[in-house]
Order: sequence, then structure tokens, then C-alpha cells
Amino acid sequence: MAIDAHAIRLLILDDSQNNAERLVSILRNAGHATRAHRVSSLEDLQESLQQTWDLCLACPETSFMSAQEACLIISQSHDVPFILLSEQDNLDTRSDALRSGMQDCVPGTADALLTMVVKRELTNLAARRQRRIAEQSLRETEKRCQLLLDSSVDAIAYVLDGMHIYANRSYIRLFGYDDADDLAAEPMVGLIAAKDQNNFKDFLRHYASRSEQSEMRCTAMDSDGKEFPIMLSFSPANYDGEPCTQVVIRAETASAEFEEKLKAMASHDLVTGLYNRSWFQEQLEGISEQAVRNSQPSTLVYISIDTFSALQADIGIGGSDLVLADLAQILRRAVPENTLLARFSDDACSALIEGKEPETVAAQLPALLKQIESNLFEANGRTVQITVSIGVSSISETNPEPTQAIERAHRLAEQVSQAGGNAIKVFNPLEELEHMANRGNIIALIRHTLETNAFNLQFQPVISLRGDNSEHYEAFLRLLNNQGEEVPLVEFQSAALESGLAMDIDRWLIGRAVNLLAQHRSKGADTRLILNLSSASLQDPEIVKWISTLLKESRLPADALIFQFNDADANNYLKHAKVLAESLHSIHSRISLSHFGGALNPYTILKHLPVDYVKIDESFSRDLSDADTVEQLKEMVATLHNQGKLTIVSCVNSAIMMPTLWQAGVNYIQGNYLQPPSDSMSYNFSSE
Repeated sequence: MAIDAHAIRLLILDDSQNNAERLVSILRNAGHATRAHRVSSLEDLQESLQQTWDLCLACPETSFMSAQEACLIISQSHDVPFILLSEQDNLDTRSDALRSGMQDCVPGTADALLTMVVKRELTNLAARRQRRIAEQSLRETEKRCQLLLDSSVDAIAYVLDGMHIYANRSYIRLFGYDDADDLAAEPMVGLIAAKDQNNFKDFLRHYASRSEQSEMRCTAMDSDGKEFPIMLSFSPANYDGEPCTQVVIRAETASAEFEEKLKAMASHDLVTGLYNRSWFQEQLEGISEQAVRNSQPSTLVYISIDTFSALQADIGIGGSDLVLADLAQILRRAVPENTLLARFSDDACSALIEGKEPETVAAQLPALLKQIESNLFEANGRTVQITVSIGVSSISETNPEPTQAIERAHRLAEQVSQAGGNAIKVFNPLEELEHMANRGNIIALIRHTLETNAFNLQFQPVISLRGDNSEHYEAFLRLLNNQGEEVPLVEFQSAALESGLAMDIDRWLIGRAVNLLAQHRSKGADTRLILNLSSASLQDPEIVKWISTLLKESRLPADALIFQFNDADANNYLKHAKVLAESLHSIHSRISLSHFGGALNPYTILKHLPVDYVKIDESFSRDLSDADTVEQLKEMVATLHNQGKLTIVSCVNSAIMMPTLWQAGVNYIQGNYLQPPSDSMSYNFSSE
């Protein structure tokens, strides 16, 4: 298996090869892949430092140098966390280590402590590297910004204590000056007509107390005394490291009323009348700044409509828009006056309450839940009742990142919705730490399972209802924890994607499946395997070449493999999915699309993806007792057949479903009624 892209590049300063291997083993058991090198001499250390390293673990003395000498050499030119592994656990030893520039001193036998210190130092190292990248990007951005400022057609100036510290060419020309130096001693108020100077000073006093973007209209006066109307826009800024105020001036050439209307249209959602998502997110940036500067917390509330896709399918897009408009009215009446309300997505609204802790806001939300649940919404002559799921998070001094606050509130609302909806969940830092720890454990487990080839591969037969005698199985990958329990698929998949391991897992699955299938087909079986690919593989430009090489080595025909994409992933990465599907077809492999039928217009994707099989969403299998669902299924199967697609229905868990599926024209079925997933491809297809 390829070394993990996130492997620790580790230097070990120890004469003992056994000790070095023990350190590598400790880190591997903690979930860290390593790329280790044991230093054997001073020359070896100097040569090694031509490369980049993430960590150095050192015993106090080696046969060729001390840890202090090594730390001095490394620190002169490299940022590498240096951890001393000492036999003595006392304050003096640790103080000496820190004084020498080492990051920490850990007793050589304290394995658990070492893994925690390593994790801390790697996190700090990543932060320092990101900071250096950010600083370099900032310098480059400042250069570009300065060029943009100098050449901008807008009149822009930076003002400190009422005096100009910078003005671009457009600003200088606007007021009739020839040189920026002419403005250096000119207070800004001197550019305002006498009749508006008192209003301007009053505005500045209020602006200074608010420190937020503000605008005002007034009359300006150029160097010749000519007056003209302008719009001033103020916002906090930094110039040459000094906190100041950025002033943008536009000469008034259009109707102020018309301009206000345009601004309102650009910031509001037309359906609900609430602010739109982009405007709402812009405001969050300012709120975040207030949280950091003034320690002022704010609460973010994410309100999503439960089972919105089913509601939209039932009453149509127009009807659901009417429901959203009525929901917006309820929210306006229910929230405090200073609340910013926005339509955040098709099925969700967001609210920002400044100066309030989440616990205070959450105490008032149960009444909102009841009000929404009991309200009778009118849509196209029909009466509709809805419930909502609410997630609550904060923007505070310790959690100032707006994107993170939105993601947390959204995730909490999703959790509530999946548990049945009509409830509230407030962000809990302790739960978040537990969630992160659990996610870290799963990622470590995935890495270990990849390294030891310990995934559990199971196969479920996919059986023809139309007399096709060929054998089909779908392969399922299972991740087992140390207790032999299966890790839930959702947690497993999301952790794999988050950690960048999903592509490695897909390749492990394909490699293992190809080997087993080649062995199985050598016994005379005409067997095909359906293999599920993650969104990471959809974006992997090298995977088809790799698959082709693998098939040639195993002497397995490419049409023995059916690669299956999730409908949602294919829609999110449509261009990548199209390229991948066409490339797989070019080597004669087949394509399947799973979870089909949940989108508003599910057939659109089939115009772009050359798929051979379509696996219909499990929701249709669960609702076969409903006549409307059966009719929808029949229509879907007929439409897909007209497009030349073979259909698969999964989750067939009882004999009662079989006649309905046969009458609907379904090509293939799979489910626990036929056979649950098993460790071998041993189903007797001839009995069907």
C-alpha cells in the first residue's frame, strides 16, 4: 500500500535500532503512519536536514552527539519539534530541555504521554506552517491590493484621526488636487461643504462608537470651492499596520431611492422577503470581528424544515414556496427585533441574535417549535402542517469562525432531523470534543486496517427477474473495531473522506475484489461484481489507468466489474463523474448509478452519464404498500427501460414484494430475503 500522504516524517536520535522501532510502533498504534529515519552520525544528520522533517525524538546522549547539540543544529535552519526522551522524570531535566530550545521532555517509558505530546506538537507545527504560508500570501495580497488601490476608478482614501494617510489617484483628482502630498495636511472634514460639516462630524462620532460599515450622503467641495453631492462609505481597515478607516467616495449620479431599491433586491430573498444567504454570511464576518475585539458573543440558529423533499414532491415547488413565505412571517414575529433573519437554503432559514448566549436563546425556542407545528399552512388550496429541526451554535471569542458556526448549527439540525425532527439541539463543546475524539479514533482505525489489510469484504447476490443466468454480486466493505463490532457506515465513510483516506480505501476494495473475483471465475463461473466508489475516486484522474493495469495483471475481463456511483456524489462532481464513466466504458467496464429517484428531476443526470445500470432508491422498496409509490416505480422503470438502462431494486426483505417488482418490470433485485451479505460468493443462482 502507498504511504499515507499525511505520514509523519520522523527523525530519531538513538543508538539502538530496537528503541527506534519501538518509537515507530508507538506512533503507528496511535494512528500515525510514519516515514522514519534513525540518525547514525553527525554527517548523517546534516545530510538528512536537506529534506523536510516533522518531528525529532531523541535520547539524551548518543555515541556521536548529545540531544542538546542536535537540537542546536536542527533549530538553526529548520522548524522541527524536538522532544527529549529522558530516563529521569524531574523538573530540572525538563527545564534544561526547554531552555535548550526543545519543545518538551517525556519519560522514555510514558508511551501514552508521548503520543499526546506528539499530537500537540504536530498540531502546533501545522499551525506555524499555515501561518507562514498565510503571511506570505498576505504580503503578496497587500502588494496586489496596493496596485488595485492605486489604479482603482473609485475614489479611495485611508483616514486616521480625521487626517489622510493615503489617497489614490481617483480620490486626488475628484477633489481637484495634483499630488497626494497636497492632502497630507488636509483634514477630511475640510473636503466637506460647510453646510454639511456638523452632520459629518456627528456621523463620525457615531461611527467611531459602532466600528461597523456605514454610509452617508453629503455635499463635498473641491480645491476650487465647487460643491458636488457624494456618497461616503466607511469601513474599518488597516494600512501599513495601523488601524484606520477606509473611505470610498462615489459621486451621486443616480436616484438615491432607486439605488436603495437595488441594494434591497441584492440582499433579500424574493420568496420569503428575508435576507439572502450571501448577505447573511457577509454580516457574520463583522459579528465575528466584534466577538474577538469586544468579547461579545452571538448566537446562530439554523432552522430546517423536516422531510422537505417529500413536502415539495407532494405540493410542488410553488406550494413549498408559499409554505416558506408563511414560515418567514412566523419567524419575524417570534424572534427579537435585533435578529438577522435569512433564507439560508431551499429548506432552511437562519437567524443571528447578537449579544446573546446560546443557552438564553435556546430557552425561547420550544415555543417557536410548538407555534410552527400547530400552524396550518395554506398552499395551492391545500392545508399543510410542518415541523422543523433547529441547531444552535455560537460565535464567540473562543469560537469566532463564522463558517464553523454555520457548519455546527447545520450538523446539529441534521442530527435532530435524522432522529425524527421537531426538536432543538444546542452545540455542546464537550460533545464536540467527544465527537472529534471518536472521529480521530475511527480515522486511526481506518489507517491501521488499511496497513494490516483487515477490512471485511462481503458479497450480496443481485438476482435477475428476467431470466438472465449470469451471476451478479455487490461487494460491501465493513470496518470492524477492536471489539469486532461494525463501525456504522455513515461514520466510516465521512471519516474516510475527511481524512483523505477514501481513495486508498476504494483502491483496496478494487484490488481485493479483483483478486477474489479472478479466483472465483477460474472455477468456470460467469460472475460480475458491483463495486461502490466514493466521491474521492470520482475526482481521481489516475484511477482508470490503475484499474486497467490491475485487470491485465489478473487476466480478468473489464466487463466483469460494474463500478457504482452514488447519485448525490455524481451530481456534486458531474464533470468528474462523466469523464470517469466514459473512461471506464472505454476499457469496457460497466457503470451503475445508485440511490436513483430522490432528486426533483432525477433523469437529468442520465443525459450526462453513460450508465448501464440504475439502482432505484431504497425509499421505493420501503413504501411498496402504497399504491402511489408502486405507480411511481412502474413509471420510473418504464422510463429507464426506454433509455436502455437495466434497473435494480434493493432492500427486498420479504416475499410479498416479489410480485409487485416483477409486474413493475424491474430487471434485478437484491435483499436479505434472498440472502444477506456474506463472506463468500456462494449463492446458488441456478435455483432461481
